[in-house]
Amino acid sequence: MTPTPDAAALTPAAAAEKILADNFAPWVLDLGLTIESADGSGAVLRLPWSDRLAREGGGLSGQALMAAADTATVIAVAAARGGFVPMTTVQQSITFQRAVVGSDVLVRARLTKSGKRMAFADITMTADGTEEIAAHATAVYALLG
Repeated sequence: MTPTPDAAALTPAAAAEKILADNFAPWVLDLGLTIESADGSGAVLRLPWSDRLAREGGGLSGQALMAAADTATVIAVAAARGGFVPMTTVQQSITFQRAVVGSDVLVRARLTKSGKRMAFADITMTADGTEEIAAHATAVYALLG
């Protein structure tokens, strides 16, 4: 049996993938999110298109986008802190600006402030291949550990 490497021995993206796999509920993992990048200033996740996530009319559901924004923020905070720490969402707000149909979504979470007990993030979501914002979110997290 091959031992699992600790997060310090992994690339930043691989460490973020491990954090995603080890710390999120099964229904969040069912979204199929993958890590595009993660570093001290933020993270980019890919939400793959799925008909299962579409609402009536064919657009990606807001619930899926909100969950992806929340998840990307946790990954961004973990990357900035050098690993996962317990945290909880204090506030999250989102505006939906255009429908996403038949395309993956890139979820870019950028930390605007990360302190000892609180972290603040700005999250933009765009359909893959475009820079037009489909949704924009802001989030505040309490860092518990």
